Amino acid sequence: MEGPGAGPDSKYVSARVTSLEATRARPASGSDLGSGKGHKDENFPVASFVIKPRHRAVVMAFYRFARKGDDIADHPNATPETKLALLDQMRATLSGETDADAEALALRQQQEIRGLGGAHGLDLLEAFRRDVSKNRYGDWGELIDYCRYSAMPVGRFVLDVHGEDPALWPANDALCTALQVVNHLQDCAKDYAALGRVYLPEDALLEGGCTLKDLAAPKASPALRAVIAGLARRTMELLDQSRPFAKGIRDGRLAFEVAAIQRLAEDLTFKLMRRDPLSERVHHTKLETLGLLALAAKDRMIGRGGGLGAG
Repeated sequence: MEGPGAGPDSKYVSARVTSLEATRARPASGSDLGSGKGHKDENFPVASFVIKPRHRAVVMAFYRFARKGDDIADHPNATPETKLALLDQMRATLSGETDADAEALALRQQQEIRGLGGAHGLDLLEAFRRDVSKNRYGDWGELIDYCRYSAMPVGRFVLDVHGEDPALWPANDALCTALQVVNHLQDCAKDYAALGRVYLPEDALLEGGCTLKDLAAPKASPALRAVIAGLARRTMELLDQSRPFAKGIRDGRLAFEVAAIQRLAEDLTFKLMRRDPLSERVHHTKLETLGLLALAAKDRMIGRGGGLGAG
């Protein structure tokens, strides 16, 4: 004979509770944490029509891998433990220890087809791990060290895909770091509000007389504007270093894309010297982007005598 509370309804309720507890306990997959953002939503071209079609699949595989890792690290609700476990699953898959992560597996397969190593993807994962555990950067050097993992590997990977000389890495590193810092400056208020994360170096904020409250305001204070403009000037120094980059690239299509990105980055950096990213637009419109691409094409034609088909 069944005891009190042990009838059919009770058994159903008990089973339902057990099922819900199991669902809560089950680790989230990386796909559960996706932002929905795609390559067309980025500030700069990703696997654009400019690069040769045979390279787009591997570049897109790298992008999807990077997008997934970034979405995991930036998810507002997942716990740090869950995030780190998912990032480690990506690492293990890229390293060939498992096939558990779809995006990492797709990238690994593309790399194997082309005889490429996985170092650049592994470097990116280090940046995402830092995003999970680190919310402040003490000085410019510390921020550049973060960019060593978050930005530089992206351009290095694309250069490797195209068979370009590793001697180009320093110029690549300067451009990719500049792009990353531009993004940090554009999104400084959003990063603080949504993630509690501040990439603006603490010493620059302190010397400028700023506090974190400045980042939460609807409009930047004069002190914060001066800090952002100063960091933009430092970013322009990186772009000065990367300016010869495109001319050293053998592949004509890639050289054009790099020249275009250089132009876009310089223009955004000038905007950040003059505008308030908390209250003003510091992103390109489609028309502005097309105009800058046209200027890059003109520079390419005049500078090297090669068009998009060169290389």
